[in-house]
Amino acid sequence: MEARGILKAFPKVKRSKAGEAKDAPPPKKRPDEAAAGVIFQGASVFILPAGIGKARRDIFQRQVADNGGGLEDSFRPTVTHVIVEDAMDRERALRLLKLETLPLGVKLVKCTWLSACIAAKSLLDSTGYSLQISESVQALDTDGARSDGVAVGETMTTSEEDSTETASECQGDYTDEDGVSQCDLDALFSGLQPKGQTITLDEPSSSAEPPAVPSKWVCAQSSMAKGSNHNQHITDKLEALAKAYTHQGDKWRALSYSKAVNALKSYHKLVTSYEEACKIPGIGHRMADKIMEVVESGHLRKLDHIGEAVPVLELFTNIWGVGAKTAQLWYQQGFRTLEDIHTKASLSCIQKIGLKHYEDFLARMPREEAADIEKTVREAAHSIHPGLVAMACGSYRRGKSTCGDVDVLISHPDGKSHKGVFSKLLHVLHQHGFLTDDLVSHEENGEQKKYLGVCRLPEPGRRHRRLDIIVVPYSEFACSLMYFTGSAHFNRSMRALAKTRHMSLSEHSLNQDVLRQGSMKVSKGTALPTLSEQDIFTHLGILYREPHERDW
Repeated sequence: MEARGILKAFPKVKRSKAGEAKDAPPPKKRPDEAAAGVIFQGASVFILPAGIGKARRDIFQRQVADNGGGLEDSFRPTVTHVIVEDAMDRERALRLLKLETLPLGVKLVKCTWLSACIAAKSLLDSTGYSLQISESVQALDTDGARSDGVAVGETMTTSEEDSTETASECQGDYTDEDGVSQCDLDALFSGLQPKGQTITLDEPSSSAEPPAVPSKWVCAQSSMAKGSNHNQHITDKLEALAKAYTHQGDKWRALSYSKAVNALKSYHKLVTSYEEACKIPGIGHRMADKIMEVVESGHLRKLDHIGEAVPVLELFTNIWGVGAKTAQLWYQQGFRTLEDIHTKASLSCIQKIGLKHYEDFLARMPREEAADIEKTVREAAHSIHPGLVAMACGSYRRGKSTCGDVDVLISHPDGKSHKGVFSKLLHVLHQHGFLTDDLVSHEENGEQKKYLGVCRLPEPGRRHRRLDIIVVPYSEFACSLMYFTGSAHFNRSMRALAKTRHMSLSEHSLNQDVLRQGSMKVSKGTALPTLSEQDIFTHLGILYREPHERDW
């Protein structure tokens, strides 16, 4: 391969009969080179990556540069043409550009315009290739306001219910090296759906009863039915790679590997062939190649190239309050140990607490300890008002034998006595020395109030543990209870299923008749009554799953 690359760097020569070298005739120009240097002269082009993919974008950029055009790596005032994927609508493009309207003189055109210009060997009028405003947006009030009071062009504040689609919107139709597009990643959240199944979200459902839900959706199944992992020798390798990508800050690639891991763990038998791997929903062709590499060799070569940085990045990101970007910055600054961080790094107050309790936070707590923490919070709540409900959620409620932290949800059935409890409860717990450190002392999410901190039970030898306390109105208790119980994978599946019902599900409510334009809500719909978790399942048309059945 190296020799071939070296030879390509030198021009071919002919030799006469006497052995003298003669210049070879110039190669014939390809059709797209015939008018090189003039087609896009005077144009300054920005190619919006969403939906186009890196390989195609590289080709487009090369064509523009080879034909006299200027290239920009982001949208700037000098840009004359913004090139987008043919299937994209104008509103989505403006959101990705973070613009309310397109500046005067800037043309928003489909990528087929580039190809047409190359074929015609001239700069064509872009009118026929311009993105149009969709009919649904044209039907909005002429003053630019939507019925929900959010002006056209504004970005609606999103809750956790929309976190997945928001991330997808930011990345566009991202495709990773394993051929997994960001749209395909929805299968991770909506169950293991076969590729090609489409979901329409832009019109409300007219039927009173939701249609039956296919059992392949994660939220429609019991996690107890997972059985044993027949492909653990494969999933162990893929999980290690997903973890490495996570620490490197490559969350999309990490997510695609996690998706493959979940698909394999749910598969009913040992994978033995490439064809079989490709048939598993959620597994792409390139991922199937990696699966077969492990099947045939017992190893995954990509793990050999993780590099020495990954273990250090993992060490740093295990500090509570430290993300991938901060860890990478510290690594670039030459830090390699926790002692380096302690003595040399500039730490926030939260990071100092995370470093102080590093070992305690990493150690899983036995279920009995989590129960004691729940009891302590409940007793403190009852000292303020005996009717308050205090319930530990998370992995504890899902029945796990160990827990990483404890989330305690607090409310009152009368719908009003929860008010004013938040600050009083924290004061009582601080007074008793149960709360030792505050990470986020007060965070509001609508009518919900959340505390993130550190607690320690009074007995000698107890570790410091992470504790979240969330006070919610009782009208939101059922949705909050399900959300904070998890698992995250189960929750994403529930939210994705809700979208297919033209609903939206969050920790606050389950809304029906939700209108979306692309991934943006045009109308948030109306909240359905959810007095219990069972009501949520009923509205979505699936059987109720006990907390221990949601451990996906």
